[in-house]
Amino acid sequence: MSRIETLEALEALYGTPVAAATRKVADRVTPAYGRLIAAAPFLALATVGPEGVDVSPRGDRAGELARIADPRTLLLPDRMGNNRIDSLRNVVRDPRVALMFLIPGHGNAVRVNGRAHIEAGEGALAPFAVGGKAPRSLLVVSVEEVYFQCSRAMMRSGLWSGAPEPQGLPSAGELLADMTAGEVGGEAYDAAWPARAAQSLW
Repeated sequence: MSRIETLEALEALYGTPVAAATRKVADRVTPAYGRLIAAAPFLALATVGPEGVDVSPRGDRAGELARIADPRTLLLPDRMGNNRIDSLRNVVRDPRVALMFLIPGHGNAVRVNGRAHIEAGEGALAPFAVGGKAPRSLLVVSVEEVYFQCSRAMMRSGLWSGAPEPQGLPSAGELLADMTAGEVGGEAYDAAWPARAAQSLW
């Protein structure tokens, strides 16, 4: 076994990423990415603090999990939990956050990187009340990067086996075409993806 200890060695092992992997990144929530975020009922929230890293699951109704205040701002209500507040403790001390949105039946995950702060108070929380219960706080995420993760992980794991694929959401080809003014992606990308994935799944 050979331990990889430099970026040069790591990059030599993996090579140069293809255009589809790099040009899909946006610095804001585009309309297409916004449709996926609005459809997601689940996300994983990653934070970092003096004690280390933390990943917390967040679930809510689609459209309420993370509201899009504007293309560079997401609002995440903090619903009832175990009150460990590991993620929130981290955010107070280090604002860096990473989100991964998942949509049952949809192969692509949406990833958001940015910085966050916490807000409280009736004015901020009342619009997020469900059944008369407002969240304890609101995580305000300033978006720095948004991109989708290809479906290989979902396919390998069989995570959505048997789940119906949601209709009306943008495909990987559509997202790439949107981000590159049609230079990458499109219908041809989507049509070729199943065969390409089958050859490169493992």
